Amino acid sequence: MDAENKDLLRLKFYRVALHLAALTAMALFFAPEPYRLPVVLVMILLVVYLAITFRRKYRETRAWLYEQADDEKEGKGDKKPQ
Repeated sequence: MDAENKDLLRLKFYRVALHLAALTAMALFFAPEPYRLPVVLVMILLVVYLAITFRRKYRETRAWLYEQADDEKEGKGDKKPQ
């Protein structure tokens, strides 16, 4: 897998967490005063949870992709026997 594809794969998994982090920053300024702190705290917890979850999924997917690449190099691809 080349560097460009690695970066695309990484961004795929972090995109949701990055958007939620941006929404958290906006909520800090635009949420009504009584709800501001609880909303921001909940969103920060969600960002942390999503980052951890996506990091785990990224590692699993990356390992799977490397296995597939190794299988193709060895000629063990999804070729049907004749």
